[in-house]
Amino acid sequence: MSKFHINLHEAIYSLSDALDLVGVNHIHHGKRVAFMAAECAKALQWDSQQIDSLFQAAILHDCGVSNTAVHQKLTQFEWKLEQEHCLIGEKFLRSSPLLSHLADIVLYHHTHWNHLQALDLPESVKMNANCIYMMDRVDILALGFCEKDPNILLHRTAIQNTILEKKGTWFHPELVDMFIEISHSDSFLLSLEMEHISGYVSTWVSHDLTREINFSELKSLAQIFAYIVDAKSSYTYEHSLGVARLSRYLAEQLNRPELNCDSIEIAGLLHDIGKLRIPDAILEKSGKLTPEEYKTIQRHAIDTHMILKKIKGFETISQWASEHHERVDATGYPDCKGKKELAIEARIIAVADVFQALAQNRPYRESLSPEKILSILQAQALDGHLDKNIVLLVEENLQESWKKAISIG
Repeated sequence: MSKFHINLHEAIYSLSDALDLVGVNHIHHGKRVAFMAAECAKALQWDSQQIDSLFQAAILHDCGVSNTAVHQKLTQFEWKLEQEHCLIGEKFLRSSPLLSHLADIVLYHHTHWNHLQALDLPESVKMNANCIYMMDRVDILALGFCEKDPNILLHRTAIQNTILEKKGTWFHPELVDMFIEISHSDSFLLSLEMEHISGYVSTWVSHDLTREINFSELKSLAQIFAYIVDAKSSYTYEHSLGVARLSRYLAEQLNRPELNCDSIEIAGLLHDIGKLRIPDAILEKSGKLTPEEYKTIQRHAIDTHMILKKIKGFETISQWASEHHERVDATGYPDCKGKKELAIEARIIAVADVFQALAQNRPYRESLSPEKILSILQAQALDGHLDKNIVLLVEENLQESWKKAISIG
């Protein structure tokens, strides 16, 4: 089994960056909540392990949201069905051994304290979840008030009073009291500006050493990224999983080294992470895209690269993932690279991406049969767009490729 050397904090930070793509006016929300929660915990003298779990959970607390329509509701102080994204986030995190310890914190991060305190959970989980809930609401209040006047210092009293009204019901009294105390500091409130938050989070990232992670652990982490992306639209359900499975299968048929096969599967899981920026209306449009809409979609390859390149040890994975729309005749995007510039793994993912997309329903067409998909791949290979040898490999293994693409067997 392949080993990868990864800084887990960097990976979590990158996942937070991906989540930021979903929110247009709500960007860096997770990072601000993490900062405020950690500062509150430090003031309360919580131990370093609990604070680290708090920070990790806070920066990922909205990982159950990838749909922009749902994301817009998060800016409301209270809204119906707010627990749904908590359930989804908990499911995602529970699936990864590296992040499963955060699952309960995220599950209960919208649970009122007067209900949470009665649950059979470790006290540290309750306090972490409620601290995130309070700071999440603080950030929502700040965003709302600052739309009228961006000087957050002018809104301090209004924010404090709103949180005080929920003391003992929504939020633990000790947490409320500590927030009121630390928020009297101008430095605390002004640190919510992006340049300060970036430095704060970067310091947290640097505190974690690069560690050896085996393939199964890394795959479980990458699958969280894939689940979030694929959940953005019902039409892309399990797209990333199918691309990853088919890419690995084709790489194995070409006798690529084990490390390459493991890496191409991770790249397949992550190739569309940049799509989180694309508005739902464009992804689900049933008619022809306008030139402007198509340009919006095209940028997802660059966004994928920008997110993944920040993770040390992901240099090759980031490259392969972001090149899935390049073409061997240099007609693709984002960089118009040709065959000589593209690793065979990137060319494999390109074929797998087309195959899997054609195997799924889309708003503008029904899923296609294996034979019809093959004919389209062959036409694109004949035109010089796709690698003809990889398409030939698909032809020789058509039924198995189909099973891999749609996650059967």
